[in-house]
Amino acid sequence: MNTVVGIFRVGMPILYAALVSIYGLTFFKGNPVLERLRFPLLLATAIFQVFYLAARGVMQNHPPITSVFEIMSLLAASITVAYMYIEWRTQTGNTGSFILFLALAFQTVSSLFIRDNIAIPAYLHSLVLGFHVSAALLGYTGISLSAVYGFLYLMLYHEIKSTRFGLIYSRLPSLEMLETMSNRSEVFGFALLSVAIGIGLFWLPRVFENFSYWDPKLVGTIFIWLLYAIALGAKRGLGWQGRKTVVISLVAFGFVFLSMTVINLYLSGFHSFH
Repeated sequence: MNTVVGIFRVGMPILYAALVSIYGLTFFKGNPVLERLRFPLLLATAIFQVFYLAARGVMQNHPPITSVFEIMSLLAASITVAYMYIEWRTQTGNTGSFILFLALAFQTVSSLFIRDNIAIPAYLHSLVLGFHVSAALLGYTGISLSAVYGFLYLMLYHEIKSTRFGLIYSRLPSLEMLETMSNRSEVFGFALLSVAIGIGLFWLPRVFENFSYWDPKLVGTIFIWLLYAIALGAKRGLGWQGRKTVVISLVAFGFVFLSMTVINLYLSGFHSFH
């Protein structure tokens, strides 16, 4: 098992580099043969990444959430799975190089610096906690992808408005498709964040004696969840669409960034265990 995990630890960055290269070449060159290879390679990468995390979890006897470098690998998997879902739903792959480069960066750093057999508290062996953290990462990943697509939407919007029809105009999907990708990423992230909150509210009070419903990270996460619930409700109920919805997504992502940086680093209570 150690040998298998070691091979995947070295091989995953190489596989991601090949994947990003193919997506990059198809974006800049538009090669039809490589375009047909993109999604199968993406699917294979996602499967290998999940297998690597599962094998490592079995070898270490805990979910891959005990250090920042394990979480980086889990985050790479979250980005890959979330992007694969969006590409499958929209049948549009020209944004892959922008998204999957992040997964490559996270997995490369993880593979370089991850350590084995570190001493950890007993509760970090829990699979329930692993599901909670995985769902939260998938949720935040979906929300982050929504912001990336929103940013690409605004880039294309301003290029069209200024009548500069360059590479971005010719290779990016249409404004309508970028809006759709942003919305679907947002729905994906919102659903997984809902699962993470549900698990947290049910399970964490049973494990942590110092659990508090006023923990800044928990309050911040629920506030973000409410922001996206209101935004999604407005889009569906009031018919909001276009640039307005993209700007709302980017503003909401600002609160996500605040939660994942300032609150997580300086204000969190029992959440500081990971």
